[in-house]
Amino acid sequence: MKNCKDNVSFNAKSLCKSGNFFFSVQAAELAAVKLNTENQVVALKREGEVKRLAFSVSLLASDYRTIGPFNTDITLIFKRVVTNIGNAYNPDTGLFTAPVRGVYHFEFHIYGHGSPNPTSAVLIKNGEQICTSYTSQPAGAQKASNGVSLLLEIGNVVYLRMWANSWVHDNQNRHTTFSGHLLFTM
Repeated sequence: MKNCKDNVSFNAKSLCKSGNFFFSVQAAELAAVKLNTENQVVALKREGEVKRLAFSVSLLASDYRTIGPFNTDITLIFKRVVTNIGNAYNPDTGLFTAPVRGVYHFEFHIYGHGSPNPTSAVLIKNGEQICTSYTSQPAGAQKASNGVSLLLEIGNVVYLRMWANSWVHDNQNRHTTFSGHLLFTM
């Protein structure tokens, strides 16, 4: 205790005399370690949540309908949400917005009945056409699909656009779908 009295401030000397100085310092150190650990746990949980991103949607929330043809390209808004872990897909706009930088995989399937107009969809990233799904036949059911893996930055937007003068169909069987998930962060 003698050494303790010589090396501490006046206020701490009284703690040293009572024998509580060592325990007070130790308690303060433990509190700091606990706070640091709790902050690390919160950060790890947040990081783990960010790594959990997936959505799968179908075109219609209920019933059946043909969309198109229109004289201009339109964004397809998929209303029935099957899965939206991470809430990065917006069913009001049809847009997926990347919350983290990483590699994502997207796939889409479109369905139509025979028609003089084709059935088509184009995957768009930030306004740029990435890949297309297209089919055309005068009679019978038709289905086309495509998929791609993309490196996305935070805030990049991915969606499906239907070409002008084409159409898609969906019903209770959920033929027309759009899905995506984060493969890994970068």
